[in-house]
Amino acid sequence: MQIRFPYSDGIARRLLFEPVYEGANKLCILTPHATPSMASWLLKSYSEKGMAGIEVELIITSALDEGIDIISYDGFKELHRNPYPNSGNIFLCSYLYQPPAFNRNYYIWLDGETPVKAFSCSYEFTQRSILRMHNRLMNTIEESYAYGVYEEAMCHSIYCNHSEVDDLIVVHSPTLSLSNPAPEEHCVHLSLLTRDGDTGKKSGLNWGQRNNRNKNEAYIPLPRDIARTNFFPLSKQHFLVVTDDHHTLLLRVEQQNDKAITTPASNALLGEYFRNRLGLANGSYIRREDLLTYGRSDVTFQKIDEEQYYMDFSVKNQK
Repeated sequence: MQIRFPYSDGIARRLLFEPVYEGANKLCILTPHATPSMASWLLKSYSEKGMAGIEVELIITSALDEGIDIISYDGFKELHRNPYPNSGNIFLCSYLYQPPAFNRNYYIWLDGETPVKAFSCSYEFTQRSILRMHNRLMNTIEESYAYGVYEEAMCHSIYCNHSEVDDLIVVHSPTLSLSNPAPEEHCVHLSLLTRDGDTGKKSGLNWGQRNNRNKNEAYIPLPRDIARTNFFPLSKQHFLVVTDDHHTLLLRVEQQNDKAITTPASNALLGEYFRNRLGLANGSYIRREDLLTYGRSDVTFQKIDEEQYYMDFSVKNQK
């Protein structure tokens, strides 16, 4: 089966996809740093390529000394278990909380419970590392040895959704303060209205208002001039958003000319979020008047880093 990969270095292909076509169905990752955006991208890629029945287990080792930031913490909990139920794939995330520390990156593939391929490499489980970096160290190693290292780390780890995580891992705020308005050069403002000053009849927040579609489906319109600035990651890479009302959303830019920001797990998640903020029932048609009554017809995005953003839809900060 010929698979097209948009990333020329082939790192993602070798690490994350080729072993599936060789019969493997379980990926165990041991890495100092990882992001929910990378996990979401991988799970969505498996779903879009028709790769079913894959289990991904991730252990983040830096949590032992560095803890985990609250945005990533919430993002991993959202993904834990089965974020794409129709694919039959499973994602499990754990944090290392006891010594010894593990500082290398291992990617171990299993067929059932038998390790069949393993890599030791310089690629952490982030989009920046795997999708954007080139010519870093990557070697195949003896799979039984690598899996033994992984199993030892698992004995000193805790699942990200465990009730005692807060007692064992430091969960901290991101380094960027979100309590104060950011400089304009670090923000973009995206209108939820069309050029005619109305909500789209079958687009934008009303994308699902068509026959045989989930009426909650929605996207945030992204003007071409803003898409070209690379403020948001393109090529269907994912990014994690924390909202002003303390929700987390995994988003990506897609559609022709990169014109839409969507929730890749389900296009309805974004529509449900906005309808809840506007005080509307699920599936309701959103009118311009609904936004005006709420007091705002745009959203502001603040960039925290390459894979994390803050989205403000609050009325109190609207000028």
